[in-house]
Amino acid sequence: MKKTLLIDMDGVVVDLGSAFKKWFETYPHLKERFKTHPDHIHGIFRDPLPVDGAIDAIHKLNQKYELFVATAAPWGNPGAATDKRYWLEKYFGNLFHKKMIITHRKDLISGDYLIDDSKHNGAGDFKGELISFGIDYKTGEINEYKDWDSVLKKLL
Repeated sequence: MKKTLLIDMDGVVVDLGSAFKKWFETYPHLKERFKTHPDHIHGIFRDPLPVDGAIDAIHKLNQKYELFVATAAPWGNPGAATDKRYWLEKYFGNLFHKKMIITHRKDLISGDYLIDDSKHNGAGDFKGELISFGIDYKTGEINEYKDWDSVLKKLL
């Protein structure tokens, strides 16, 4: 039986930081309105680019693990959940069909591993092993697994 691997989206699979930057460059007159909550921008989750190496790495991990997405959707942006689902379908087809968990309490999800860029939304209390990825979006600190190559070395 395959072990369960949960994967966060924003900052792990989805380059949301670049999407925010591009949006603020395009709409500088709205910067003040969304500067503290850019995740409330309508449609921002629909079409960002993937994080470098994420797509290929996830396909490789799919050979060994039972994969699920575990992501939070901002309460102030109800369309984000739908946009995230469409994003997954665009880049992964049916790989995550009915395998998307939207929660602000990742500590309540059962699994062997969780790849996440932050310990927020319950990730820090996840019962399996937390694989801290990339840059923590809250603290700006570089996590133990800085890129997908380092994650693959650990998990494959």
